Amino acid sequence: MKSLTLASAILALSTGLALAEAHGNPDVGGAPMFMDKNIVENAVNSADHTTLVAAVQAAGLVETLSGAGPFTVFAPTNDAFAKLPAGTVETLLKPENKDQLTKILTCHVVAANALAADIDKMVADDGGMHTVATVGGCEFTAMVEDGMVKIKDGQGNVATVTIADVKQSNGVIHVIDTVLLPAG
Repeated sequence: MKSLTLASAILALSTGLALAEAHGNPDVGGAPMFMDKNIVENAVNSADHTTLVAAVQAAGLVETLSGAGPFTVFAPTNDAFAKLPAGTVETLLKPENKDQLTKILTCHVVAANALAADIDKMVADDGGMHTVATVGGCEFTAMVEDGMVKIKDGQGNVATVTIADVKQSNGVIHVIDTVLLPAG
């Protein structure tokens, strides 16, 4: 009986520690985001990022985004993808469009661990706008308006960070409301 009680106590403690570890992070898409899991391990649990996860899988980027990093990922929601012209997502997910999909997705990734406060400081230091170079070779402009981090893409679209600083074991995710596109 003692071993059952001890086992129950250990299970409760480990569950509590796991929840405490995630507790420093906001939930995303109805799921806790655990700081000891990588970007992919957390993203697959977000109901708001199923399109992004499918795109990352189709582009063959799962292994990369599961790597050591650090990465800052600006993660568009399903609603962000739905704002694209009809048929765009389906077309991008086709195997023959893998290069274009990979380009778009890697334009959402920065090879750094940039929290919102870091971005705020870079924007302030640069007089209100900061150029962001992405892993995909895109250059976007970060700005802060009404206390919200915003990113302007190469086509003039502006994404707002709706959930900032979702810490991961290999970087950070910032949830955004618009898909960022490379200059046309």
